[in-house]
Amino acid sequence: MKTAVARVLATDSALDMITELRRRYGPIMFFQSGGCCDGSTPMCYQVGEFNLSDSDVYLGNLAGAPFYMGLEQFAYWEHTQLIIDVVQGNGGMFSLDNGTGRRFLTRSRLFTDQECRELGLS
Repeated sequence: MKTAVARVLATDSALDMITELRRRYGPIMFFQSGGCCDGSTPMCYQVGEFNLSDSDVYLGNLAGAPFYMGLEQFAYWEHTQLIIDVVQGNGGMFSLDNGTGRRFLTRSRLFTDQECRELGLS
């Protein structure tokens, strides 16, 4: 059964930046960073420049850009909808938004009880 509940969404500003980056770099993808050098931020890469593992979780598609998260982090965030936005500032050093004066930012909200049921979460 397919659900209408999106695990990841993007604001209009984020969609505009995704379109801009796709024009500049071609196909792109996102991976929600779990920390380390660039903190917990959505990292944007050219398709093929970031190696996904078999355990990474596909969350959805943002304007033609697939969005993934590691399985361990997903276990923590599975009850949360990610909302990708853009704010002023420097992007992650490895992310395609670096150097634009803007950066992607993850906002979030907990799924409602009804959305959790639709997603098959207890």
